[in-house]
Amino acid sequence: MSKTLIIKNKIKSFNKSIFVSGDKSISIRWVLFSSIAEGISTAKNLLISEDVLAAIKSIRKLGIKVSLKNKKCRIYGKGINGYKYKKNLIINAGNSGTFGRLILGLIINTDKAVKLIGDKSLSKRDFSRVVNPLKNFGINIRSNNGFLPVKIYGGEFLRPIYYEENIGSAQCKSAVLLAALNTPGITKIKCKPSRNHTELMFKFLKLNLNVQKKNKYDLISVRGEKQYKNFNYKVPGDISSASFFIVLTLLSKNSKLIIKNINVNTTRTGIIDILKKMNAKIILKNKRQYKGEQISDIHVYSSNNLKSIKCPKDFNSRLIDELPLIFLVC
Repeated sequence: MSKTLIIKNKIKSFNKSIFVSGDKSISIRWVLFSSIAEGISTAKNLLISEDVLAAIKSIRKLGIKVSLKNKKCRIYGKGINGYKYKKNLIINAGNSGTFGRLILGLIINTDKAVKLIGDKSLSKRDFSRVVNPLKNFGINIRSNNGFLPVKIYGGEFLRPIYYEENIGSAQCKSAVLLAALNTPGITKIKCKPSRNHTELMFKFLKLNLNVQKKNKYDLISVRGEKQYKNFNYKVPGDISSASFFIVLTLLSKNSKLIIKNINVNTTRTGIIDILKKMNAKIILKNKRQYKGEQISDIHVYSSNNLKSIKCPKDFNSRLIDELPLIFLVC
């Protein structure tokens, strides 16, 4: 049976200030990093979505206490080796590729078999790009011909690795970085630039990480087995959520919108750069740094002289989630 949506009234001109929900990428990473910190970590403005809730449910299964009320979350971390592995443990990543891939890096030292599953959509996505490098740490890990479910049996003697990532996947890179936390010695990564939220969190927590740039690649080294203390975090607004309101304002008449406290990490702001090339009037004000991340208020104005452009292909990784909105503007 088909359903019809009827919109009776069009939006009139507006001049407003808003906040949007917390950044999903950072919310998931905060849950994981705080779960292996020592002590109680608190986050405000945590995104309450299915992906983040899947991460919270899973670390609870690993013996980590979590208190969640509204958008405030407390996680009682037990340190790098603090996870408790029960027999026949199953972790369900739901639809979250970010959580599903990153958690594999954190549980490489399990002393019991752990099975990672996901929903139908996630089960069709490639996990071999994570499983293959993790094998090199000296663990027993198996996938279903490169797909979920993945079974990880851990390893008794973990060793650092050298890993080359040539696609520009922040998830694959981050899984290896998190695995390196549990591993003695120095793990080295040569990768194409991608979202760097994991590296920034490493630096904020004063973990032993070094990043250099050479010939369009990032050269990353991390020394493992350094414990860190609990930490508090106020999750900034998500640029992907803000993008809907940015486009709405651009296409509305005589309107202005201020979207406050947005994460404008340069690996995420491709949509702003592309829209500016199309003559959109977007201004970043009140720029500041928060625990390694760049935060800003985004001022957006109606734009009636947008033009078509040829989108540079090197922008793809910086706006992959927002491409449908770019198409709408076109």
